[in-house]
Amino acid sequence: MRKIRGLLAGVAAGLALAGSAAAAPDFQPHDYTIKDFHFRSGETLPELKLHYYTLGKPAKDAAGHVTNAVMVLHGTGGSGRQFLAPQFADVLLVPGGVLDPAKYFLIFPDDIGHGGSSKPSDGMHMRFPHYDYTDMVEAEHAIVEKALGVERLRLVMGTSMGCMHSFMYVEMFPDGAKAALPLACQAMALAGRNRLWREIAITSIKADPAWENGEYKAEPQLGLRGAENMLILAGASPWPLQLQLPTRQQVDAWYAEQLPQRLKNAEANDLIYQLESSRNYDPEPDLAKIKVPVTWINSADDFINPPEMPMAAADAKKIKLGKFIVIPAGPDTHGHGTHTWAKFWQKDLADLLKRSGG
Repeated sequence: MRKIRGLLAGVAAGLALAGSAAAAPDFQPHDYTIKDFHFRSGETLPELKLHYYTLGKPAKDAAGHVTNAVMVLHGTGGSGRQFLAPQFADVLLVPGGVLDPAKYFLIFPDDIGHGGSSKPSDGMHMRFPHYDYTDMVEAEHAIVEKALGVERLRLVMGTSMGCMHSFMYVEMFPDGAKAALPLACQAMALAGRNRLWREIAITSIKADPAWENGEYKAEPQLGLRGAENMLILAGASPWPLQLQLPTRQQVDAWYAEQLPQRLKNAEANDLIYQLESSRNYDPEPDLAKIKVPVTWINSADDFINPPEMPMAAADAKKIKLGKFIVIPAGPDTHGHGTHTWAKFWQKDLADLLKRSGG
């Protein structure tokens, strides 16, 4: 059952929180506070707390510029700590690995509304500023530039929501990174089924009378069940799921265990904000302006970014130094969560680092 849980760790839990490496890297936690942060909604927060982790040490050139910083961005509902998962850390963050901490200075933010950063559940509930992806990317850049003094990242990469932020980062800050590795997303505005499943989850929570417009005393369990059910399906991959749960009894037993585990740490207002923050994402018009090498990787069994939609391949051609890859579906792929299983794409990451300057 533990293997199945790891396989289907779902979108809202970051799709990679099911365990940590046996010899986990020593992530160092940090906090950075921005005073009077202005959101695109017109709202202002007197103090925006940004939590992040680092691994490794910065290396500087003769002019004092950091040359080896890599920022890794998590998905919806996740945290920088999700990259301690063995399928990521045991492959990349090890001696000789593509992102060996002896060579790179790695930065893992908790985005606004996530992890240890400022979020609705800190006390403001639905009065918390209605942040969007632009706000989140600006905050990521503040960590890099203001908190850490890094002028240009060696690489920006991210999974799912972090994939989308990677596109935005190299558009919003054209000289902010030497390369980008977006994993598991589209580069167009969120609409169609991708918007629909998010709206279903949000509406499920708000339709629960126990939600009380965000002022609940206890989590609205009925609404959260509906939302988490949607998230389970969005993150699942049909082939490995069929192999791991070949009988009705196994499916029922897995679901009976899985849903309570997911509900245990669910926070309704935070989840609403996390899902809604993608509402005006749309890097497509400026893809041709991206001037750094990009390797964009999706997987063929991804419910959220299905390969039969031709938009991604067409959009990739707009990026001058872009390369688009689709990982074939197989019995050991992980649907949307393939983005965190580095064994499938570590060679492509190594190639990107090589073609963007070594």
